[in-house]
Amino acid sequence: MTSREMTSLMPLADDGAWPADAKRSFSDVAHVIMFGVIGWPWLLRSLYGGTQEAKRKLIERLDLAPDALPYLGSWKADTGFLHLIVDTIEAKRPQTVVEFGAGATSLIIARALQRNGGGKQISCDQHAGFVTATREWLNDNGVEADLRATPFRAAPNGWPGVWYDHGPLPAEIDLLLIDGPPWAIHPYVRGAADSLFDRISVGGTVLLDDAARPGERIIARKWKKRWPNFEFKLVHAGTKGTLIGTRLR
Repeated sequence: MTSREMTSLMPLADDGAWPADAKRSFSDVAHVIMFGVIGWPWLLRSLYGGTQEAKRKLIERLDLAPDALPYLGSWKADTGFLHLIVDTIEAKRPQTVVEFGAGATSLIIARALQRNGGGKQISCDQHAGFVTATREWLNDNGVEADLRATPFRAAPNGWPGVWYDHGPLPAEIDLLLIDGPPWAIHPYVRGAADSLFDRISVGGTVLLDDAARPGERIIARKWKKRWPNFEFKLVHAGTKGTLIGTRLR
């Protein structure tokens, strides 16, 4: 399965990627239940992948095949977020892109890089079968990326839940895109992406998807306190909001 197939509302199961030494506490489970109750409007909006017109313009913008993006929405990126990715790559021309949570975003990043001077793309996802199928999907569309099946490890920097056991990454990252792990692990699970903020180049960009959700709003407040050398702003390019972080110094 890839993001070109229709998928259910909930993300794929993560059982095979979960580390033995990362136990879910009662507090973790309670947070998921509480944020599920208060966050259902955002979860409901996530079903919407964008208009057909917005998808058509995205496909034309990148000169992709008409059937390159048959299904969006659910736990996948929407057209607003995908257009924002292209905007960022066209404006910033990043040489190194690191992505957490592969799928439609991987195809859009690869194609946008291909059309804007190239660059190295590393995309990590915890589902090995999904990574293999996504790699084939990219190849079918004439692009490629360094797609890695990446299990979880205990989260660094005091964050709850887990983070990707990504191994060696470039010392300098121009664009960091965060679209995983899923909130059902913990509402603050994506906060651990800041373990890579010291690698962001000056002028480089962080894009956090689903940033209008309550959990991601708390992450944003913590990041603003921890990282005063970044400027953060929430934009509503798509249905779920995106937090854009820019390293100032």
